[in-house]
Amino acid sequence: MLAHSTSADTTLLIEAAERAGEIAMRYFRADHRVWEKDDGAGPVTEADLAVDAMLRAHLLGARPGYGWLSEESADDAARLSCERCFIIDPIDGTRAFTAGEVSWAHSLAVAEAGRVVAAVVAMPAKKMIYAAGTGTGATRNGTPLRVTEATGPDDISIVTAKPNLAPHLWPGGLPRNARHYRPSLAYRLALVAEGRYDAMVTFRDTWEWDIAAGTLIVQEAGGTVTDRLGTPLRFNTPDRLTAGTLAANPALHGNLMARLAQ
Repeated sequence: MLAHSTSADTTLLIEAAERAGEIAMRYFRADHRVWEKDDGAGPVTEADLAVDAMLRAHLLGARPGYGWLSEESADDAARLSCERCFIIDPIDGTRAFTAGEVSWAHSLAVAEAGRVVAAVVAMPAKKMIYAAGTGTGATRNGTPLRVTEATGPDDISIVTAKPNLAPHLWPGGLPRNARHYRPSLAYRLALVAEGRYDAMVTFRDTWEWDIAAGTLIVQEAGGTVTDRLGTPLRFNTPDRLTAGTLAANPALHGNLMARLAQ
């Protein structure tokens, strides 16, 4: 039996995210090193690595039996045999961070048996912390969150990148929509959870660390999150990828899936 409750893990993630924000803000809109990753996976900065190092030391120091999966750490297959595993993106939205924009996030989650059980999406430059634990609801700065009640699938607001609304991707017809965009996938999910937008979709294969925390926050706000095929998401998997992401309230999710069906 685990020694730590889900609520204790959520509290730990909030504390860690606050520390991460203190580190990241020292680099934000200040001179710092930026370089491209060797595998063409995008930019990384001094801030990403500094936050990652702190989070790994702090979180595994508090939970030494947990596994570790982070965008900025070498993968260790030992995580697959751990009962619980941290899934971390030190800075989600690194390009926005380096450009001095505020819509970047720290994405912190704990997964157990393939499901996220504790989650935090922190936005230090916006002074916001989204948090959730299984069965305890989702909050932003302590205020409860709830997804919208829009059933659509037309006349809805979607937070997504423009390529996801190419008509050929929607065999049943592209929903009439007002499109919005944020660079951080974690933040896009949080915005659906708080009811700012009706849905979030991305069709590209998605790294677990980008969506793990946001997935639970949407679910605890009453929403449904699956991959682009409608399959429930699994986390702490060997390949670390999901087949895209679709998030909305249950009725709208079902109606959007009908538009996606072949």
